Amino acid sequence: MSDIESLKNDLVIASRILANEEICDAFGHISVRHPVDPDRFLLARAVAPELVTSDDIIEFNLDGTAVCDDRKPFLERFIHGTLMAARPDVQSVVHSHSRGVIPFGITDTPIRPLLHSCGVLGHDVPVWDAGDVFGDTNLLISSNDMGADFAARLGNGRAALMRGHGSTVVGRSIQEAVYTAVYLDVNAQLQAEAMQLGKVKYLTDGEIDLIQPRLGDAKPGEGYDRTWQYWVRRAGLGPDAPVP
Repeated sequence: MSDIESLKNDLVIASRILANEEICDAFGHISVRHPVDPDRFLLARAVAPELVTSDDIIEFNLDGTAVCDDRKPFLERFIHGTLMAARPDVQSVVHSHSRGVIPFGITDTPIRPLLHSCGVLGHDVPVWDAGDVFGDTNLLISSNDMGADFAARLGNGRAALMRGHGSTVVGRSIQEAVYTAVYLDVNAQLQAEAMQLGKVKYLTDGEIDLIQPRLGDAKPGEGYDRTWQYWVRRAGLGPDAPVP
């Protein structure tokens, strides 16, 4: 299997995982940077994540234009291209509307990591509000200008919320991006519950700095790799259930 075929296969698996873990429903998407040309990325055509197959994957330039493909793309493909253009370290992007996260994007309460598994979120999870720059919109990132503004708000972080819309996370691999998307929602749900009990003791910046490399530099079968294997099987995509 070539590098590009392997990445397409992982995109399909990731889409199924995100659907099965209820991070994505009929909406949401994941991309990966092209393995040969860093100025391009791979993203499915506009289809529900659970239905994505390798044949649905389209190659895009970072400005969001498709490479020799006229199938209907996701309107918000600009999220992916502008983030990769702004951040050479970003290899994969997940955009979703997971429900646990939404309340933190429309209130003054920030998401802060409180569980060791959620240290991947980093020190700060900012909120981007389309209205601050673009006024009344449909809240979708439908242009490179909006995408670039969002990328500036994310900065060097791992995740950012989008007011009245959802969230986007980045990773150095598909596996890392999926992990971050899942645990962003886990943290949001746990934080909302913990705040009902009293004052929450969050992770310190020092703890977060120690947790991040422990996950990212883990040996095979640990860190992102372990959760990936677990979620693959939960999504029914084990060795006996090849990806379409």
